[in-house]
Amino acid sequence: MSVCCGVECFFALGCLRWAWKRCTYVGGDDSATWPPATVEEFESVPHLCRVILAVYEEDLHHPKCPPLGGYRLNPDYVVKRVTYQETLGHAPPHLIYLDHDRREIVLAIRGLNLKKESDYKLLLNNRLGMQMFDGGYVHHGLLQSAIWLLNQESENLKRLWIENGSCYKMIFVGHSLGSGVAALMTVIVVNHRDMLGGIPRELVRCYALAPARSMSLNLAVKYADVIYSVVLQDDFLPRTATPLEDIFKSIFCLPCLIFMVCLRDTFIPEGRKLRDPRRLYAPGRMYHIVERKFCRCGRYPPEVRTAIPVDGRFEHIVLSSHATSDHAIIWILREAEKAVQLMKENKNSSESITTAPKVQKFSRLQSIEEEHKDALERAVSLNIPHAVKTTDDVADNEDRVSTSAVSEEHQEGEAADELASKQKDDVERSPNWHDLVERLFERTKSGKLVKKEDVNAPDSH
Repeated sequence: MSVCCGVECFFALGCLRWAWKRCTYVGGDDSATWPPATVEEFESVPHLCRVILAVYEEDLHHPKCPPLGGYRLNPDYVVKRVTYQETLGHAPPHLIYLDHDRREIVLAIRGLNLKKESDYKLLLNNRLGMQMFDGGYVHHGLLQSAIWLLNQESENLKRLWIENGSCYKMIFVGHSLGSGVAALMTVIVVNHRDMLGGIPRELVRCYALAPARSMSLNLAVKYADVIYSVVLQDDFLPRTATPLEDIFKSIFCLPCLIFMVCLRDTFIPEGRKLRDPRRLYAPGRMYHIVERKFCRCGRYPPEVRTAIPVDGRFEHIVLSSHATSDHAIIWILREAEKAVQLMKENKNSSESITTAPKVQKFSRLQSIEEEHKDALERAVSLNIPHAVKTTDDVADNEDRVSTSAVSEEHQEGEAADELASKQKDDVERSPNWHDLVERLFERTKSGKLVKKEDVNAPDSH
């Protein structure tokens, strides 16, 4: 009897300890050790939030529900605006904005619409380990949506980039559901930049706001130099590692999902999570906006922390009443604007007080490159499946992918003629990104896309 009582007490203490740790865990703990972001790398986020909000307006010349301060964009520079009637359920609504002031071409994609069945179908079009791509796993429905969007808009993007001197940045930005589509579009584009006029990799950027988990960990780290994810405090979506069927249910029963996820994650070792190649994560470099603290009421002046985390990449659901409100694009806009304003004030005050030269932007860019290199090496040391070793491997892999069509062209004379005719046709019509994906990746018997390693390397004669 005493033994049973001892076991019960031990079990009760364990449950209390677990409950205490889970209830006292706040969103800021995820990034407690991360360094602060600089104003130069984060100041474009509020502007891009406003561009996404502009997708919701039917007429930007006469807006009905503008955010505080307006959209701050020129409606005449909106090149194209696509609604649900035009996408036919293949992708969320989006717009293309030609920003001459910032020298950017922006493709902005809106988030999940709770009233649209097509958005739910897009989210639910996936199973764990269903879609292999580029040496990792991605969300199947979001990948198909990204390919469809590129088929529709790549010719417009290419034309705009060439007509404006081939020097503008190409920005893909999305919120929630749109963030996953934008991230996978970026992965495809940087692997075959010639389809957009040969745009350099350093001019391609993706901003995933309140990002959905869309790619495996090796891909999330590999593309951290071009994909930036922005998370507000306790947002539930970047932390929900379960299949998106559960995310769909969580919209209506979030407390039940949070309890089950927390309980399940308690008994899953960290190493097991990292070694599962099918597990999806929020993509790229992370920017975490923190503006609440444990056992303190109200919002505090927000601070932005940044890193390329490998282990501990938003793995824990936060038991918070703000878990859903922090997902809203309007709150991300408000807190991001406050953070940028504070960073500018702190920068100006520090420059006026001290006489020593401040760390230059070039040095910060060097540190960002070093962070990416360290994150890649960290992923290899943790035995992350299919992780690349260095940034040189990423560049070499990109070169191999971009020259794969040329390698095929030199294999056989007949294949060369056929490929040349296809390239000639591509000048007259928009590129087919479905064909491109099929050419760069072979499909297994189970239907998964796997990179053609034997084709990527040029033949040696």
